[in-house]
Amino acid sequence: QVQLVESGGGLVQPGGSLRLSCAASGFTFRAYRMSWYRQAPGEERELVATISATGPTTDYANSVKGRFTISRDDAKNMVYLQMNNLKPEDTAVYYCNAWWIKYNYWGQGTQVTVSS
Repeated sequence: QVQLVESGGGLVQPGGSLRLSCAASGFTFRAYRMSWYRQAPGEERELVATISATGPTTDYANSVKGRFTISRDDAKNMVYLQMNNLKPEDTAVYYCNAWWIKYNYWGQGTQVTVSS
């Protein structure tokens, strides 16, 4: 069955870094556009970063440009989000997403808390 399993979240001080990982299985990973979303308490889920299946090309929310980097390893069925210079407003549950035409899969999320 399809699985997306996120890891790497935690508590970090402002200005710190975290690397999120998402392990994918059960589908043809290399064909899918992969993305990271986040959802803060009381807020809607928002797109943070996306990486295409071919190229690949990347795109980022304005709020994280220059601080976050998304990457993928098709040989390992993994997608990563390197987060640098973290800010308190980055606090949220981060979700891994896989999309291809009519297929759309989500992970269970990993909590990222940025606080001193």
